[in-house]
Amino acid sequence: MSLSFKDFANKPWLLTLLGPVLLWVGWPVHPAPAPLLLLVGLVPLLRLAQVLRAQGASGGRWWRWAYLYLLLWNVLTTYWVAYSTVGGGIAANVLNAALQSLPLLAFWHTRRLAGRAVGYLSFGVYWLAFEQLHLTWDLSWPWLTLGNGFAAVPGWVQWYEYTGQLGGSVWVLLANLAIFRAAFGAAERVELPAQHAFVVARPAVRPARRWLLPALAVALPLLVSFGIGSRWQERGPAAEVVVVQPNVDPFEEKFEGGARYLSPEAQRERMIRLTEQTVTPQTRLVLWPETSLETYHWENQLAAHPDLLRIRQLLSAHPGLRLVSGMTSIGTYPSKEQASETARYRDDVGFYDVYNAALHVDGATGPTQVYHKSKLVPGVEKVPGWLNSALGTINLGGVVGSYGSQDTRTVFRAQSPATDSSLRVAPVICYESIYSDYVSEYVRRGATLIGIITNDGWWSDSPGYKQHLLYGRLRAIETRRDIARAANTGVSAFVNQRGDIVQQTGWWTQAASRYVVHLNDELTFYVRYGELLGPAAQVLAGLLLGWALLRRFVK
Repeated sequence: MSLSFKDFANKPWLLTLLGPVLLWVGWPVHPAPAPLLLLVGLVPLLRLAQVLRAQGASGGRWWRWAYLYLLLWNVLTTYWVAYSTVGGGIAANVLNAALQSLPLLAFWHTRRLAGRAVGYLSFGVYWLAFEQLHLTWDLSWPWLTLGNGFAAVPGWVQWYEYTGQLGGSVWVLLANLAIFRAAFGAAERVELPAQHAFVVARPAVRPARRWLLPALAVALPLLVSFGIGSRWQERGPAAEVVVVQPNVDPFEEKFEGGARYLSPEAQRERMIRLTEQTVTPQTRLVLWPETSLETYHWENQLAAHPDLLRIRQLLSAHPGLRLVSGMTSIGTYPSKEQASETARYRDDVGFYDVYNAALHVDGATGPTQVYHKSKLVPGVEKVPGWLNSALGTINLGGVVGSYGSQDTRTVFRAQSPATDSSLRVAPVICYESIYSDYVSEYVRRGATLIGIITNDGWWSDSPGYKQHLLYGRLRAIETRRDIARAANTGVSAFVNQRGDIVQQTGWWTQAASRYVVHLNDELTFYVRYGELLGPAAQVLAGLLLGWALLRRFVK
């Protein structure tokens, strides 16, 4: 039995399958022209709301269909989270879909209370306001922020230097609304099967004019981007950088108890060997991945730690060379009053925090700097305060409770006269690289190079590490900074200021690579003024909700 377009567009279950598939196919890692599907991936969702409304559905029925739609999109796109931990993968998909459904529930009731025009405006506003919230609160998981969907085609979104990633979300929302209006907006009610049949209003305008706005909504951002990208040139002085990919299996080699466990000393020596094979007299910086120095490092005793002494020995053979490495560190507090909210206590230590940290060693004799990762993975590295009492002593990824963090971004600068002062590194640790405004804060504080250090081996050979690599390209556009990316496993790479990957390693290989980056010190509009679209959407969302509620009570 065949289905006509009319039948297809009237069946909730078909619309609920079509939309998530369109969003998944359009999402990284699928190349151009697949991302164009993001511009129609929400049209089935809008049509679904129209169909259910005409059937007299309740808000609860709409929520169930919308939740299924979002759950399918989450599972298709981020199923790989379960490769690290099955429970975490299930929770990430189930809970994230539930959170995403909240702005859709608000849209449903606003459309009912405030009418068609305000209702469809609220669809985009509520979604954008939610994405801004999802970038900032304790359970932040913005992997599926709509603007991330163009990471595989950075040439399409060169205007992110003005808007950040949420500008891409606005593009997706506006294009979907325009296409939905052209395709289905002529009918106040929808055509349904015989048992719900009624006359459908015909378009009042010619088809060519009806599709003019959708065509502009798709084409204009592309034309603007192509114009910006065609004129952009790499800016700033040059510096040679090396990234090291030791390829230590996080399941079997990296941590004690693994079937092929490598001692911390063996892991360190592998990285030193790869470094020695790759650096030249012109190399100014070496990046080692996240948690490369895996054992606990007491920060008040760091200078005497064997890892640091060995790194100093390496750097002494290469004058002018600096090194950034991921490490696990411990910082102590003199009293309970001075301890952080995440601090834990031991009788022999007192109050202390455990950090996923980055270490900067400024040459053979220069000082060290430490940055503490602050955008922490919910449930694995961070447990919100209101969940602490409920979770008790559950073991989360090897650490009981939350990691410590810091309030401001640290930029690694040269302190020694022998090292390059124009090379100022933003130490972006793993998950932090998907946050546009967060990364831009490093640049506002003077960073001329973004250094991403990560360990993507938890996700095996899946779209996870590929998406993570591609998202970094958007940070390059927003800040117009080169990126040097060192991954334990996954892909290590260099990205230029246009968001192009100019060099990368293979998957699951020991490697080190060298490239000459450019150290731009100019600030983009987005870096200078920060996130504008998200906060504005949140204010407007509050006004829309207030107006919709007021209309209800006035009636």
